[in-house]
Amino acid sequence: MLPAALFMSACVANPQTGITNSSSPSQVITGPEAAGVPSTSTPLETTQASNKAPVYWIGRSNEHIFLYREFRDVSEQDNPVTRALRVMMSEKPLDPDFFSPWQNPKKLATSVSGKNVITVDVSPDAFNSNVDADTAERAIQQLVYTATAAAASSGLIDSGQQIQVVMLVDGRTDFVAFNYVRLGSPTSRAPGMAAPVWIVSPQEGASMVEGPVTISGRSTIPGGKIHWEILRVDGEKTKTPYLNGNAVSSANALSPGTFDLSLSLGPGSYEVRVSQIDAANTVGRYADTRGFTVS
Repeated sequence: MLPAALFMSACVANPQTGITNSSSPSQVITGPEAAGVPSTSTPLETTQASNKAPVYWIGRSNEHIFLYREFRDVSEQDNPVTRALRVMMSEKPLDPDFFSPWQNPKKLATSVSGKNVITVDVSPDAFNSNVDADTAERAIQQLVYTATAAAASSGLIDSGQQIQVVMLVDGRTDFVAFNYVRLGSPTSRAPGMAAPVWIVSPQEGASMVEGPVTISGRSTIPGGKIHWEILRVDGEKTKTPYLNGNAVSSANALSPGTFDLSLSLGPGSYEVRVSQIDAANTVGRYADTRGFTVS
């Protein structure tokens, strides 16, 4: 994982040519596979009775950059969409492999219309980062994924219909975000942005109880093969292979691509690695990792 410093700095970029529209990012990947990258459309989150907000971050897998989701504790202030976006723009991800180019804005407001359109209005200081065009497009999709996830999981929108996000800056359309992406058009989740496989639980740094430990996650290939590996981590951060195996993600239409592993682990520090197995039985494609402890 390359550090975020390779993608961004604290200053504002100079205006660039090649501006794209938020509703039609150039980085969209279509078809079941394009340039060796699987199509990664992600089902919309379902309603949950939890005070944790779904927040998406940007991370690298092999030579590609994808969006990854964490569930974060949020305050009771503001509506669920504003709370999730506030975390995305002002806090750091739990997983050090992820990053966000967004800055904490002076103003952030959201609303949801009866037509499943989420409007997000921010002040221009939210974009005070210097990023390249690819990262700029992923940052806009990071916001779209987070806003739609928060609205769906809190029951604010009808998840059975198309959901779009309109981004305003100080109430105005046509702002060019990060000097690369023109805002204002209704924007949906773009395929090819979400990670092909990721670990949902445990989250980075979680503490779990000794005994049966559940590792859960999702893959973009329902019924696809998954390879998993548990490594023990000693006091010097040395990682030693401990357990490994294969699994198959769910092909059920109600929970496509999900998987759960139940493992018996004693006290200690661990890292779990999960990756897809392709048609040629290649292990390690699009791996995701989480560090956790058992006590």
